[in-house]
Amino acid sequence: MYELIPSKFFLEQVNSLSAKSKNIVFDKLMLVKVNPFRYKRIYGYNLFLFRIRFSDKGKALRIVYFIEGNFVKIVCILDRSKNYKDLKKYLKFDS
Repeated sequence: MYELIPSKFFLEQVNSLSAKSKNIVFDKLMLVKVNPFRYKRIYGYNLFLFRIRFSDKGKALRIVYFIEGNFVKIVCILDRSKNYKDLKKYLKFDS
């Protein structure tokens, strides 16, 4: 089992989601805890970055996380319509 470490920013973002989406996020993160390699990898960075697809109120969103040893660090929730443009600034992880 891997240990999940959410960033402060991610926790703030989760609070703004609908109750249904919060449950979806929780369920998907429990799957990540068992096998963090199950979702699609994001290439082009010097990290083992991955993303989880889900939607909230009709918006396509992505949870971005990276794997470091036995830890899964959850970075943020990105709006898919922005094509990961903001990802680099969120990778300055602050737990």
